[in-house]
Amino acid sequence: MLSNDDNVIECAPTVTVNDSPAQDSSVRQGPIPKACSGWRRDKYIGSLAFNIATFILPALYGTLSKLWVANIDSSMVATTDVYTYLNTAAEAIDEGLPRAAWVIVGDQASRSLAKRLQLTHTLILFQGVAGLVLSIVFVSAASVIADNFVPAQVREASLTYVRIASFTVLAGTVETAVATATRALDKPDVPLVISCIKFAVNIILDLLIISRFHVGAFQPTVNMQAAIQLVCSLVAAFAGLAYFLWSNTWVLYREASGRDDRGSDLQPSAKALLILLRPGLITFAESAIRNALYLWLVTTIVALGTTYATAWGVFNTIRWGLVMVPVNALEVTSLQFIGHRWGQWRHEMGVNNRHPKATWRQLFSIARPAFFFRSLLC
Repeated sequence: MLSNDDNVIECAPTVTVNDSPAQDSSVRQGPIPKACSGWRRDKYIGSLAFNIATFILPALYGTLSKLWVANIDSSMVATTDVYTYLNTAAEAIDEGLPRAAWVIVGDQASRSLAKRLQLTHTLILFQGVAGLVLSIVFVSAASVIADNFVPAQVREASLTYVRIASFTVLAGTVETAVATATRALDKPDVPLVISCIKFAVNIILDLLIISRFHVGAFQPTVNMQAAIQLVCSLVAAFAGLAYFLWSNTWVLYREASGRDDRGSDLQPSAKALLILLRPGLITFAESAIRNALYLWLVTTIVALGTTYATAWGVFNTIRWGLVMVPVNALEVTSLQFIGHRWGQWRHEMGVNNRHPKATWRQLFSIARPAFFFRSLLC
């Protein structure tokens, strides 16, 4: 942060050096910054490191799970992609209000921490309810989903897998809401905790139950893999939520209680939901159209048979496992700091100004975190 009285860049709390006659007069007296480190959660490079670690773990697990399912029954590999397609169908929900969190929850210039936490709690509650409703709908429509997204050769055997995988949508909506909001709050350690728990528990249970070296004499099935994935997704999502509430909400609530304030402003509210809905509806509509076109493409590929469906699933696994990890990490890190800069600009323009206008210079300043190498200097 650039101080008002001089041009010294301070990256951390400062320490004061006592005046000394023996000190060189050319050395400035007063506050001197501590070791400047960009590896903090509220700095670009530190947040990027957290996000790369967060995205790489699910990518590794997705690749390993494909190999283990292939060892169980190679004809059912295409069935496991139903998990991806169900979450893609729910992506419009995950990219509605959570996308709005970058500029709403991330607005640290105009909103207090308590208000931002209230918006976060509202977002998580709404997404959890929406995810539960979608999961129930998908379970009820399991046969229709199988008809469209599972090759005919294994369609009948895949109904149980579809029903089990349907409830991963609930875990996915909660996880996305928690991860997006906490990144906007400069807490990328929360989604990293979720990924670590999911990866560790998945690997352990898969090794013990469905891998080639599993414990016991029973024969693993693909449905076992679906059940393990569901349990681990739910445990990781709600463990991440508990960690967030303990490390952030509970701390602020105790401080409010010490001031004889019950912390009622931290509770979800209809007003907070309305604030999120206004920008969220735009991203929801865009995501709904985009994912509807993608799922239409998938149904066309699945209709060609098991070979094409399996090849498409393997391609997606490679793409998400190799190419998209750094892309996703750069995207969410840039959005985190663009949200902060947008909130600062909006605060300068005045929150009551309904139609503010920005110059090209201001727009470039807001979007600067999207330019990776320039952002490293922030």
